[in-house]
Amino acid sequence: MSKDLYSRYIDDDSWLIKEAQWVKELQNTRESQFALGNGYLGVRGILEEIPYQTKAGTYIAGVYDKLMAQVAELVNFPNPFNFKLMVSGEKLDVNAMDVVSHKRILNLRKAVLLRQTEYRNRKGHRFDYQSLRFVSMDNKNVGVMQIVVTPMDSGCVLDVNTGIDTSIYNTGTIAEGNKRHFRVSELGQSNNAGYLIAETLQKKYGIIYWAGFYYQMGAKKIYAKDNIFQLKVKKGQTVIFTKVVYISSHLGKKRNNLAKLKQAAFKKFNRSFHMGMEAMLNKHVKAWEKLWKIADVQIKGTTNIQQNLRFNIYHMLICGHDDSGFSSVGARTLSGEGYKGHIFWDTEVFMFPFYLYTRPQIAKNMLLYRYKRLDKAREIAKEQGYKGAMYPWESADDGDEQTPTWAKDINGKVVKIHTRSFEHHITADIAYTVYQYYRGTGDSRFMNQYGYEIIFEAARFWASRIELNKKKNWYELKNIIGPDEFHVDVDNNAFTNMLTKWNLIMAAKMYQRLKKTSPQAYTAVKKKIGLKNSESKQWKMIAVRLKPMRVDKGGVIEQFDGYFKLKNVIIRETDENGIPILPATASSKDMHKTQLVKQPDVVMLMYMLSEVFSKKTKRANYDYYMPKTVHKSSLSPSVSSIVASEVGDIFRAYHLFNVTLRADISDLYGNTREGIHAASLGGTWQAVIYGFAGTSIKKDKLQVNPRIPKTWNKIIFSFRWQECVFKFEVSNNVVQVKIFSAKRKEIELVVFRKTHLLRINKLYIFKREKKQRFGFYY
Repeated sequence: MSKDLYSRYIDDDSWLIKEAQWVKELQNTRESQFALGNGYLGVRGILEEIPYQTKAGTYIAGVYDKLMAQVAELVNFPNPFNFKLMVSGEKLDVNAMDVVSHKRILNLRKAVLLRQTEYRNRKGHRFDYQSLRFVSMDNKNVGVMQIVVTPMDSGCVLDVNTGIDTSIYNTGTIAEGNKRHFRVSELGQSNNAGYLIAETLQKKYGIIYWAGFYYQMGAKKIYAKDNIFQLKVKKGQTVIFTKVVYISSHLGKKRNNLAKLKQAAFKKFNRSFHMGMEAMLNKHVKAWEKLWKIADVQIKGTTNIQQNLRFNIYHMLICGHDDSGFSSVGARTLSGEGYKGHIFWDTEVFMFPFYLYTRPQIAKNMLLYRYKRLDKAREIAKEQGYKGAMYPWESADDGDEQTPTWAKDINGKVVKIHTRSFEHHITADIAYTVYQYYRGTGDSRFMNQYGYEIIFEAARFWASRIELNKKKNWYELKNIIGPDEFHVDVDNNAFTNMLTKWNLIMAAKMYQRLKKTSPQAYTAVKKKIGLKNSESKQWKMIAVRLKPMRVDKGGVIEQFDGYFKLKNVIIRETDENGIPILPATASSKDMHKTQLVKQPDVVMLMYMLSEVFSKKTKRANYDYYMPKTVHKSSLSPSVSSIVASEVGDIFRAYHLFNVTLRADISDLYGNTREGIHAASLGGTWQAVIYGFAGTSIKKDKLQVNPRIPKTWNKIIFSFRWQECVFKFEVSNNVVQVKIFSAKRKEIELVVFRKTHLLRINKLYIFKREKKQRFGFYY
């Protein structure tokens, strides 16, 4: 094999994700794992030669199309990273030639995908093939690919084909089939570059591509006039191909002026194209250095976990975007088409905390996405006979309900989907997230312009959704699905009831607070949505009279009415990851008759409203529901791990953390090929920062009380809070912190349950008064 030209990008294993050999069966999984992106563009980590069964994916944040589909889908656009080489009729391809050796490496720190493959053709001649690819974090419209080829045994003529591949489709269901969500309106060559103009089928969006490439043989750089040609290469001679792509999207009226936009896009493309690959790469790497400076989490004492943790953080960094609320993060990020690219509660509850405490502008963008679709949420509520705003269970570009009617269940059977009809807690989840943003940033301007309106309209929805039981003289929530989707159409689900109660109480409090502290904003919001004083009083009254949760003698909260009477199925086996194995007699259609839960609603409740419940109550409910939880959702392990840490079960917390940590790097759910699980990414970060580092927000104060697994020495991380950046190094008995801020001189921090007033730019070291070791329970 020839010299590795990109060795300077593989110098630190703790930042590298490696593929050591070509395994055909893992092809589509690797494409998700090795995805590149910058928040605006997401590109699957395909092999450039497009082997058989490649699932190429080029996605633009927020761009969906519904024509020829059951629901709106994140559009898969033409593939620009298409580079095919042939020698004497044989394609340099992992399926067409013999693969002598093969490796790929994703450098997480620099967001660069590297490859080196040695091929051997039918004549026994070998070819060294290397590549480097990145999607620029510096210029969000630009992607770059470099291919390096060396004939090792004999000279040859290379047939080169590197256009923009338009034979791309969205993967459909059996009922729908595959479909293409774009039509190409113009395709051609101009100014030594290729261009493509396309529209989505519903004509909402216009897309412009510009692509150009040059090659080097020695010191000479030759700009290609066409994307299909032949090139004679001598034995041992290296040819370097560099391709630069520029992609822009345009919405609405702008879409009608694509000819003018094409020329504007060319100018921007041309600047990047002639900047040179090294200059573009250096800017890209510097942009990533800034991201990792605040986002990195170091775990001292373990290498493998460090790599996998950074893998999860990397995938959050490549899908978060700030576009004034045009887009948000889907359940499978921008790495695949799972769930059609739809936005669920995963975004607010699981992803949002990472962005809030590391990149708050992205967190704000997520909430702006919801605010800009508030009118549609009002329409949905009205259609269902309710007031206020009712957010859809699955959302796409316009904020309408996009949940499909049918889908496959945990056993692969096609079943009817009920979530759109009954899983309404997402409205409270969004209101909850708005409050978390306000508490974490103190952004009163956001609240005045957007936040209060969301919380008040959510409260209005719950006040109309709830029912009065005249006989019992209390309010109830009937016909509900909680996070545990095994049990459909239940009454008084503990999770939903308590989040509703929280929403109503918080809305009433904020109404009164706004009235006192900001009369002008209060008047503006009140006038805008026609809010009456009586509504605030009604919210508080309903919250007080909401049906009390049923609690048994041991302090266990019943998940919903009648849950305690269901069949108690004992799970006796687990897999190698500690995940329960369902009995052979268990059937998806009968799950609702048992106490088995897909994910534990009550434990989830104690995670979200942690301040409401005592440690004793948390432990009682954790002990009761964990043996009944089968974790058939990627959302379940992380939350269970966090609560396990809180109640002192570090043993299980660590095992469940490993499940969420490895959900995609090890393809534990068997569907990573459809895209990376967003909830697992955010949940992994939370399990480390909330769970093991012991970071929490209580009584509006940042608190730290670590409980780290004994195999770890310490955790090093950054945390943004109230216009400050906290730089932490924590072990079980020592917390070291330094705070940076341009706007504050001092701030309170609670360490080991003691409150301290800390000054900015000063290093503090706190030691636990009584050293602790954390075992099974503490």
